[in-house]
Amino acid sequence: MTQKYEMNWDLDVFFEGGSSSSAFAELLEQLKSEIPALKKELELMKEDAGVEIWHDLLVRYQKLMSLTLQSYSFVDCLTSANVKDDKAKNLGGHVQAIHADLLAASTVLEAGLAKLSDESFNALISDAKIERIAFNLAEKRKASLDKLAPAAEELVGDLSVSGYHAWSDVYSSVVGRMEIPFEEDGEEKKLSVGQMFTRFQSPDREVRKDVFARWQAAWENEAELIALALNNLAGYRLALYKHRKWDSVLKEPLEMNRMSEETLTTMWETISQNKHRLTPFFERKAKMIGVEKLSWYDVDAPLPAGSSKVSFDEAATFITEQFEQFNPQMAEFAKMNFEDRWIEAEDRPGKRPGGFMTDFPVNNKGESRIFMTFAGTPGCVSTLAHELGHGYHTYVIRDLPMLAQRYAMNVAETASTFAEMIVIDAAITKATDKEEKVALLAEKIQSAIAFCMNIHARFLFETKFYAARKNGPVSKDSLNELMEQAQKDAFINLLDEYLPTFWASKLHFYGTDVPFYNFPYTFGYLFSTGIYARALAEGPSFADKYDALLKDTASMSVEELASRHLGVDLTKPDFWQDALDLVAADVEEFLALTNE
Repeated sequence: MTQKYEMNWDLDVFFEGGSSSSAFAELLEQLKSEIPALKKELELMKEDAGVEIWHDLLVRYQKLMSLTLQSYSFVDCLTSANVKDDKAKNLGGHVQAIHADLLAASTVLEAGLAKLSDESFNALISDAKIERIAFNLAEKRKASLDKLAPAAEELVGDLSVSGYHAWSDVYSSVVGRMEIPFEEDGEEKKLSVGQMFTRFQSPDREVRKDVFARWQAAWENEAELIALALNNLAGYRLALYKHRKWDSVLKEPLEMNRMSEETLTTMWETISQNKHRLTPFFERKAKMIGVEKLSWYDVDAPLPAGSSKVSFDEAATFITEQFEQFNPQMAEFAKMNFEDRWIEAEDRPGKRPGGFMTDFPVNNKGESRIFMTFAGTPGCVSTLAHELGHGYHTYVIRDLPMLAQRYAMNVAETASTFAEMIVIDAAITKATDKEEKVALLAEKIQSAIAFCMNIHARFLFETKFYAARKNGPVSKDSLNELMEQAQKDAFINLLDEYLPTFWASKLHFYGTDVPFYNFPYTFGYLFSTGIYARALAEGPSFADKYDALLKDTASMSVEELASRHLGVDLTKPDFWQDALDLVAADVEEFLALTNE
């Protein structure tokens, strides 16, 4: 049967020729020239500059933001699809340098805004041409007061290219060259980490156990170098925070996510108070697969009845049909992704593990690209829906000014998780027999476990790691101990075996764009659960309200967003409890269906 949708993305529509593209090389040269020129103009701008001058500079600044993001996305796509593309890796270094130039220009812009009197600043953001980004400019003005002097911040940005960001590149290089031996179909193979990771979804526990042992051994073999990278990334952040006089490692991630520490604390406390409601699922699943207690490699594994494979075409059709039930515009967007080749999903050697969506904002078409490895499991279908949700968020806000498009990671996870919920609930509803329904319901509960336990373990680990790192580098053995204890605490000692080297294998610990790349996922999951409940209650009429919420995600704090669009207070436990009650209801349904 002929496959309808291709599983490789089209990047030539942006820059033909991949890492050898002459058009992309020209763009980089343009940015290397235009960003410093804008920075110089910002430095020379007088304090009494009029609104027209400010408007012109802000338009140019946002255009350069778009082009820089376009270049970053292009290189990220190239290096993810082929970890051995040395030209793309080299281009990545150029993009990092350009990004440092943009940050330097942004620092000068922030300082210029900070110099304005309250009266002048209020007059500026009240102008009709600028008011749509008033919130974002106020953020920048405040940021300037929290940072070092502009010259010092520029030095930080310059040094970070060959220091801070370079350690992230070291990690990527290690992952790119790793090959893990694995016997499959009577043949000894060498799999990339991305390919090996998909084998954790095997319905055969003996296979998963073998994968777990080989996975652990492979990361332990690279642990010394990876620990060096992690220590230096954290050391950089701690040193910078010290000079900025920031007393908490959470200050930066919380401000980046436009979220208060009170909201974060309330969320985790409410989750912790509800974890015991997940215990019966762990016990029942263990019984169903014939073990006394689940191990790390059992938590996300499919139940035997859920092991049937789904083709990419089938997944595309099913997702599009379910989006159509909620919002026809979401369905049309999904069709564009599949028909215009916006998705890289092929299972092949040389790809980076994991999945992501990245946007290409130039020309305001709302165009994006999705990266994943599609192995035909229900989990892969969920991942595909998840990333399409990210893309839809980008599509909805495509006509806004660039500054008003830069939503934070926590609300980004809202749109993705919302899309995932639409698809998995539809799959459960349409299940043709009890076993299939049980398997899909387990998949849904396992997502809740990932957000409320697995990601909590990452948060606990990083919190304790940064506390330890203040006293000096942390050894790989100590990192293993910190991680295993964090997993035991987060999973309330429900597992038989844990994964101590998870700190080494999880890409999110090594990103330089977002520190504490963990709690925003949990926020997004529970926030979207609450929104999804509204959608179910209100039906198709909620679609416009949902789009309106997405459009405001980069223009206010999450507390204000929730208050304005949902009428709830995120600093109180009620909203979080309501969302967790829905998770508990899924557990109850699972227990009822599997009660012998």
